[in-house]
Amino acid sequence: MASELFVASSPHIKSADTTQKIMLRVLIALIPAGVFAVAVFGLNAAILIASCAVACPLFEFLWEKLTHRPVTVGDLSAVVTGVLLAYNLPSTLPVWMAIIGCLFAIVVVKQFFGGIGENFVNPAIAGRVFLLISFAGKMTEWLVPQATSTDVQLVSGATPLASMGEHLLGSGADYVTMLLGFKGGSLGEVSALCLLIGGVYLVVTKVISPLIPLVYIGTVAVLSFAVGYDPLYQVLAGGLMLGAIFMATDYSTSPVTNKGKAIYAVGCGLITFLIRFYGNYPEGVSYAILLMNILAPLIDRYTKTKPFGALVPEKKKGGAAK
Repeated sequence: MASELFVASSPHIKSADTTQKIMLRVLIALIPAGVFAVAVFGLNAAILIASCAVACPLFEFLWEKLTHRPVTVGDLSAVVTGVLLAYNLPSTLPVWMAIIGCLFAIVVVKQFFGGIGENFVNPAIAGRVFLLISFAGKMTEWLVPQATSTDVQLVSGATPLASMGEHLLGSGADYVTMLLGFKGGSLGEVSALCLLIGGVYLVVTKVISPLIPLVYIGTVAVLSFAVGYDPLYQVLAGGLMLGAIFMATDYSTSPVTNKGKAIYAVGCGLITFLIRFYGNYPEGVSYAILLMNILAPLIDRYTKTKPFGALVPEKKKGGAAK
């Protein structure tokens, strides 16, 4: 008997990847930074990460039950949001504040707009900005891990970006210490090496394209060099690596085409640079990504490709179409 022919709508080529598999890979990529955070910041770091990783899917489950919508916590996207939000918090933040941030990120930013794929900004970044506005004092209290010959000690201190004015070209920054993560900052942003390991894993497993992280980081480095500051210091300091690798690449809130991704990444880098050097905040990564998330649909509109075989409308000449 001859094989039957089936006619179906696109997509005609389907991937074996699911949202759950992709989110699981993201969680695996986040493990090195999380292990390092717990190793140097101690029990508080573990409690914050665990609390956010549980609170976000719990809020998603409760909201979907309350609104009689399909429960989607199994796709692990809410867990990723929780871990990323925790990585953007200082180790000294009270747990109840972190949980409020989780509530805002999941319910207000994600679920109010339809759930995964419908949110127009990254929920974890929005949650961090919400907490920074609401609890500015607690969100800017830092402990600095300092390695000794026998142990790692925590002392109160500023992040590297707070003393950015001291780091002009040729100032001799301790790049090894910054790369390893013995500096002040949020839980998941301090170790650039751990973030790079996670980023390489995401690229190798084809979860993300390296285009956005490379262009974003490169833009900040070039602009920093142009105004006389140490570009490597700017790359290793603050949340640039965390934001560029794990948050600017979010599928729902970044452009689709390569041209659009490049424009988006340059915009992120430019805004980060402007806030760092000319704004009132020492760090601008969260605000930069948030603003470019909003512009992503517009970038998609002007960089969309023409479908193969599509007809181009003929231009009118003298008031009449040819």
